[in-house]
Amino acid sequence: MNIEISEVANLPSRFGDFKVKAFKEGNKEHLVVYTENLPEVPTVRVHSECLTGDAIGSLKCDCRDQLEYALSLASKNEGMIIYLRQEGRNIGLLNKINAYALQDKGLNTIEANHQLGFRADERTYEVVTKILHHFGIKKIKLLTNNPDKINSISDIEIVQRVPIIMDSNKHNEDYLNTKKDEMGHLI
Repeated sequence: MNIEISEVANLPSRFGDFKVKAFKEGNKEHLVVYTENLPEVPTVRVHSECLTGDAIGSLKCDCRDQLEYALSLASKNEGMIIYLRQEGRNIGLLNKINAYALQDKGLNTIEANHQLGFRADERTYEVVTKILHHFGIKKIKLLTNNPDKINSISDIEIVQRVPIIMDSNKHNEDYLNTKKDEMGHLI
């Protein structure tokens, strides 16, 4: 896997002061947001891009809430967010909106992906290990509810899984239940 790596830049934010670095893998450019003084075992959030949630504030998911929680936690506890460009569980924005339209007609998130010819989740996490190795990180506390992330991160010791439980709302309750009941998310 050939990865191009940017320089380090400062990123002051409403959550705190961070450093940022970009990692280009093929046509995907991932972002790493981290505090300057990472501990030996940092808390790490692997977050997949969700334009509708992260940027626009969609209530159909809990992505923005998770991202903001992770940024606040990282700022307080010297941590890292690996922001992967895998929109819509890696089916892309156009297909994600088509999946939303199918969900509007009564399908759940998995059924909608299947109707479009995709698996329930098309994301991969190989680049995470490469990124962590770049920073010299060998052990992490992983901020996740997703067992696929836990099982996909290799060659890095996950000393603790830290749950990231957000409140549901009337627009995402079925989505969260599907993640829990059908995808095995630990919520």
